[in-house]
Parts: sequence; C-alpha cells; structure tokens
Amino acid sequence: MLKLGSGRTLYYGKGDVLTYRTYAAPLAVKSIPESAFTGDTNVIFAHNITFAVSGETLLSSFTKGDNTQVVATDSMKNFILRQTADFEGSTTEGLLAFISKQFLSRYPHIEAIELSADRIPFHTLEVADGSDGLVDSPLVYRRSHNDHASASLKLVRDGEEGAPVIVEHECAITDLQLIKVSGSSFYGFVRDEYTTLPESYDRPLFIFLNIYWSYADVEHAVDTASRQYVAAEHIRDITHNVFHEYKTPSIQYLIYQVGLRILTRFPQLAEVRFESNNRTWETVVDHTEEDAAAVYTEPRPPFGFQGFTLTRDDLENEEASS
Repeated sequence: MLKLGSGRTLYYGKGDVLTYRTYAAPLAVKSIPESAFTGDTNVIFAHNITFAVSGETLLSSFTKGDNTQVVATDSMKNFILRQTADFEGSTTEGLLAFISKQFLSRYPHIEAIELSADRIPFHTLEVADGSDGLVDSPLVYRRSHNDHASASLKLVRDGEEGAPVIVEHECAITDLQLIKVSGSSFYGFVRDEYTTLPESYDRPLFIFLNIYWSYADVEHAVDTASRQYVAAEHIRDITHNVFHEYKTPSIQYLIYQVGLRILTRFPQLAEVRFESNNRTWETVVDHTEEDAAAVYTEPRPPFGFQGFTLTRDDLENEEASS
C-alpha cells in the first residue's frame, strides 16, 4: 500500500485497464534445458493493468474535497492506453516501468506509483500451409484462460531532481494447475485423535500454484538488452520438469526443489516465492497392482495451502551440504 511520509495510507487509481497492443517488439531469451521457449513474437501484447498513485498534495482531496491536484482516474486510463502505443520494449515489466516514468514526468506533484499487470495470453493456432502441412497462423490467435505472467512495480521520486526510482518489484506466473497421476506420496505425518487422513504412498497430486520472483538488479527485469531477463515461460517449464522428475513426499518438498532449480538456472534472481494449494482428488475406485485404472472426484471444499520463499542463501547451503 502506498503511504505518505507520515505513515498514513493514501492512494487512488484505476483497475481493469485492458490494453491490447499489437506488434510490440519481439522478445528473445536464452534457452534453458527444461524449455523449448526462446522468445515471443508479441504480435498480441495484452495486459490487464492496475494503477495507483500517491502524494502529499493529494491529502486535501480526502480531507477537504479539494480536487485541484487530482488526476481523474479516467485520465489515468487514457494515459496508460496511449503510452502503451509508444512503448518500444517487449516485456510486461518494461511496459510498467515506462508508463510509470512517463506519468511521473507529466505530473510532477505525484510522488509515488504502484502498479501491476496480468499478461493476457493469446496462443498461436495451426493452419494448413497448402501443401499437406501445418504452420502457425500469423493472423489468428486463441485466447487462453490458463496460467499467465504478471508483474508489479513501485516507483518513488528520489533525490533533489525527483528522478523516479523502482523501490519494489515482483514478477510472477499465476494460476498454474498441475496434476501428477503417480509418483507422489504423503505419509509419516503426526497421527493423533484428530487424524482421519490415511497415509498415501502413491497418490495423484493436483496442485494450484503461483510462483513469484525478484531480481538482484531490477534493471534486468525492465531492460532486455543485458539478456538477463527471466521469462515466465521458463519458470513454468522448470516447474513442469521438476514435478515430473521427483518422487515427492509432500508439496512442501516439491516447491523447495522447484525453487532450487530456478535459482540454479538464473543466478540473476535474488529470491523465488511460492503460494500453493492442495486440490488432490478424492478416490472413488482405487487402482491395484494389476490395474492402473482408477476413478476420482473433486475434493471437499477445505483445502491445504503452503507458502515458502527461497533465497540464494538456500541454494548455497544446499550446494555446500551436497
């Protein structure tokens, strides 16, 4: 939350600013072993943006009804849409930084901005190439409602000239929903008079997962020229690979291994954070040694969840102990 120097919370802004930019600059990233992703054409560069501002001069709009320093939220929406057209970069983080710096330049009485964006994913579709083959259409795309990338930044004015500085940032891929049909277990937990859950040595594991990461140098998040940008698609694909590779005794152990792999692949990251839910199906008809077929149904409404953050210290400690 944006606060004044006194510690008072003060902000206002605009949400659900939907921007559908076409033909943004293409993104190119280094390849990694776990992923075939090497970039995005950015033919459709679409976002849902939330934008909030703060500043001492805005206090009177709350306490006295004085709107002389208020930039209308409708003007904010128009500013975001127009600046999206002028953006020459290729990443969500870069877009947010660009819009914020332009806004602070245009409105010098605004002291701080906090904004976030969810990337609205559109995927390519295959069409006939006219010679019994298929190619990706450069014109038609499919809107996806699956996992998506997002980012958030906070900028404040700094120094005598009031230059905008990014003081907080976080990147993410959210709404991952992954099911592993075999190779997960959960046993050895505390058993007492409150325990009804049976131990499981091979269960289907269905998880909902949000993954967040931050850089040691925030410029690597907003400027792709250094080739240090970490694509959400790489984070996603690392997660798929680790889930496939490991026989895990818990979700806690799974996300720890995912975090270690992410920090190993990307030394430019400072930390990675997880929010996970256990949505494992309830067994109706269990499998047997002779027959792998089984039937499951949705679990009852209460669900388990986990939260965990790994830093570079965790990776160093793991490497030192191995």
